[in-house]
Parts: sequence; C-alpha cells; structure tokens
Amino acid sequence: MSLEAIKKVTESEEQARTALAQAQAEAKRMVADARRDGEARLAAALEQAAAASKAEMEQAQARAAEHARQVEAEVRTACDALKAEARKRLPNAADLIVERVVGV
Repeated sequence: MSLEAIKKVTESEEQARTALAQAQAEAKRMVADARRDGEARLAAALEQAAAASKAEMEQAQARAAEHARQVEAEVRTACDALKAEARKRLPNAADLIVERVVGV
C-alpha cells in the first residue's frame, strides 16, 4: 500500500472517530435536554395537581361549612319548637305535680 493510501485511510479513520465523538456528544446532549424537559413537565404537572387538590379541598370545606350551618339552623328550629311546646305544658305539669304532692 502506498504512503498516500495509508494517509487517506488514517485520515478517514480520524474523521470517523471525530464524527462518532460528535454523535455521542450530541446524543448525550439530547438525552440531557429530554430529561430536563421531562422533569420540568413533571414538576409543572405536580404543581397543577397540588393547586387543583387545594382548590377542591377549599370547595369541599366551604360546602361542609354551609351544610353545618343548615343543620344547625334546622336543629335550632326544632329545639325552639320543643321549648315552646314544653312552655305550653308547664302550667299543666306544675298543677299535676302539686296535685300529686299535696293531694288536692
């Protein structure tokens, strides 16, 4: 093989090594970029999910508070009705007690 042919083969091998090194570096860069992009998207999705969860929790708490107010109002109304009925019966109850104790 001539010196010129050996030189061309050596140059071709060097070019191939350079191209391979560049391709490997580009592949590493692409993987790193993809990883960063994936991590950023994951972080954004987690943040969005946390915000949605917080909003849903706040709405649930508001609904629970409103329900509690409604139940309290209904119970208060029922208690007032029972108290009014008890007040109506109080004179009769007092008369009954006196009658049994005194025997009148």
